[in-house]
Amino acid sequence: MDFTRFSPKKFVQNSRRIVPRLRRSLSEYRFFAYIAVLGPGIIAASSGNEVSGIATYSSAGADYGYTLLWTFIPMTVFFIVAQEMCVRMGVVTGQGLADLIREQFGVRWTAVVMLALVVANAGIIVAEFIGIAQASELLGVTRYVSVPVTALVVWWLVVRGTPRSVEKVFLLMSLVFLTYIVSAFLAKPDWPTVGKEFLTPSFHLDSGYLFTVLALIGTTITPFMQLYVQSSVVEKGMDKEDLKIARTDAVLGVIFANVVAAFIVISTAATLHSQGVKITDAADAAQALAPVAGIYAKYLFAVGLFGAAMLAMGVLPLATAYSLSEALGFEKGLSRTFREAPIFLGIFTALILFGATVALIPNIPQFKLLLFTQCVNGLLLPVVLIAVVTLANNREIMGEYRNRFVHNAFAIGTTVIVSALSLLLIGNTIADMF
Repeated sequence: MDFTRFSPKKFVQNSRRIVPRLRRSLSEYRFFAYIAVLGPGIIAASSGNEVSGIATYSSAGADYGYTLLWTFIPMTVFFIVAQEMCVRMGVVTGQGLADLIREQFGVRWTAVVMLALVVANAGIIVAEFIGIAQASELLGVTRYVSVPVTALVVWWLVVRGTPRSVEKVFLLMSLVFLTYIVSAFLAKPDWPTVGKEFLTPSFHLDSGYLFTVLALIGTTITPFMQLYVQSSVVEKGMDKEDLKIARTDAVLGVIFANVVAAFIVISTAATLHSQGVKITDAADAAQALAPVAGIYAKYLFAVGLFGAAMLAMGVLPLATAYSLSEALGFEKGLSRTFREAPIFLGIFTALILFGATVALIPNIPQFKLLLFTQCVNGLLLPVVLIAVVTLANNREIMGEYRNRFVHNAFAIGTTVIVSALSLLLIGNTIADMF
């Protein structure tokens, strides 16, 4: 090498051109690395905004206006804590939550948890198909066409598609929730009051108010989300190097889902609360919006309801199939064929058929069904959260990634508060039944 031709000035000039390019390349690499693992957190959190959730948020806005918006701040913290622990366990152990519960707590305990999960999820799956029926009828399509067609589409996508294609479609479905944000702006809410109610908690001791607060938290954090997000992380093959990005995905998913939920409350508070309109389901909310916010708000709400039901209709059976297959030790995964994973795909297929069939029964008592499944989920949630916290603290399986003091302060606090509220919700629900 001829060092006599070396020019410090040219070296500095070239460095000034090359270094920014390297920085841009590294930024692009990080961006595409994030895109590559994007999905489980957003899909799991968004699927929680399903038909019963939309009905709960709509009812909260219609009955109490903006006064319950403050609940979304603690709910977001609780939700992030629960999802982050499951994502971390999935990345570190390479095992699903049901698999870890079976290994650490035994088969009998796992069987009880799985039985409750199947009962609760089956009821919610039926409700999602009823949501498809209601949304399609608002859009002018009979349920006897929409329910079988959507069932077939979701089944074909999951059973015949690749894991990546399934995830892409689920992510696209999540974008449908943006219609609720548009609906809220069409409703022309009092934005200064909205901001004030987010930051100033208000309490009332009447049973209806307390029940609605409990229902909001119970609807926002449900057991199938923790089970699904951990199984999805494992299915994606994420390792410890992906933990930071996987956490980001989980946090962004929770924030996106709760922002959408808050906008549902805002849109119905702005339009229905002042009119004194009472609603019992999400379809009622869409119908009631039309005279106040215009026909487009009704259709946007209906499209959001349809997309929400479609997403949950795919995620719930998958979460159930993952959990049962893990608990029983059977082969699982979206990349498997029926011959390779007959139990996994068989459970998914059976749940889709069950949900679609029951939803087509005339005059099915949807409200009572949702109350019953809410009870089962309320009983199951404390069990799942206690198991998650116990496993996340297990040095043997988590090693250096186990919960630290700060993790536990939030995790145990979240578990105690959410469990207590879930039990109160069960008591209120049983009282309503009688």
